[in-house]
Amino acid sequence: GQALCERPGALPELGALLQAADPAALARLAAALRGLAAPPRREPDGAEPPGRETAIAAVAERAERVGAAFLLLLQKLEDARSQESPVGPVPKRVLGHAFIFAVTHKEERPWTTAKSRAVAQEVLERLVRTAGCGSVEEFLQGKEGDEEGRFGEVMGLLKQELTKDTWKRNPASKDVFSWSLLRVSRPWLCPHLERVLPPALLLSDDFQEENKVLGVRCLHHIVLNVPGADLCQFNRAQVVFHALYNHLYSREAPLIQSPLSPNQAVLLCLLDLLPVLERCQRRQGQARAASPWDQVLQLLLTHMEAEHRLALRRVYAGSLPAFVSR
Repeated sequence: GQALCERPGALPELGALLQAADPAALARLAAALRGLAAPPRREPDGAEPPGRETAIAAVAERAERVGAAFLLLLQKLEDARSQESPVGPVPKRVLGHAFIFAVTHKEERPWTTAKSRAVAQEVLERLVRTAGCGSVEEFLQGKEGDEEGRFGEVMGLLKQELTKDTWKRNPASKDVFSWSLLRVSRPWLCPHLERVLPPALLLSDDFQEENKVLGVRCLHHIVLNVPGADLCQFNRAQVVFHALYNHLYSREAPLIQSPLSPNQAVLLCLLDLLPVLERCQRRQGQARAASPWDQVLQLLLTHMEAEHRLALRRVYAGSLPAFVSR
């Protein structure tokens, strides 16, 4: 795969190879192609290695050729589908690799160019069509009924890139994870809760504000799209509450954000999580006197009284009517 992609004029040769390849070989080829177009890896703490600019320019150029190869590969699968050949588990893995490639390169990022973004967008549209779906959401979630979507496959391929020790090494991992997660809604998200909650907590716990806000947004999506009973199992709701509550000590207004803000972050997420947490505690027989609502409201009032920055004080004040109403 690498040799073909890096040699000029090799795409026709790649097309001939695809015609003869078995399904397992296609999956290995898709994995190799995705690896070729991956952004330059960072240090474990997220720091950029030397020679970053040269490496990034090379990735964008490779992504164009890799995208063209993926389009050929998807065309083969689409032709097989039109001939009513069954699409088995191995082609699903091919679609998963193509999806991660497309989401990695379709937005404006340091490792993309206008050409690579256009190719990636075309790959995304082609793979949705190849899968017989009408939208990215249907591709990830599955159709109404019993058909399983590809979100589980995508999360399986990302699993090793979303651990505590690895998630900062590939700068695209958090983007692919969050972009995919936010397109999977109730009731399709619940079966994947064990896979999506840890990365969302990792993001929200990071020291960089950008990652914190993204993590809280992911947590809020999980709270809204997973049944309360499942959130209450294994103290998950309590874990999310503590992660959010700790953010209330932050002095960063964009992270806190009031419920009236378009950038829905900690306070709005708490407004939706606290009723779930209170129902959990009621079922466990805990008294109302120690409600998390009271903890949050008391902390808000304390911070608001002492806060000398007007922007942050407005955030606190804007949230009070919603908390009192709830």
